[in-house]
Amino acid sequence: MKFDILQIIGAVLVVIGGQGAIRLLIDHGNTGLLGGLGAPFAVNLTTYLTSTLFGVILASWAHDRAKALGRRK
Repeated sequence: MKFDILQIIGAVLVVIGGQGAIRLLIDHGNTGLLGGLGAPFAVNLTTYLTSTLFGVILASWAHDRAKALGRRK
């Protein structure tokens, strides 16, 4: 159950980070969720891409762990 929740969190991070990065690349002034920080373009883009990467890693790891637990049962 906890690995399912971690997969969902990973997917949400991928969606938010990917969507934010694409929006920022299309319109440099539209920073989305990071608008309140007032950070420059490169920092915002790096944050969105890091969020996307972390989400992919988390979802993949949680999927592998859930699959391994399912095989043992």
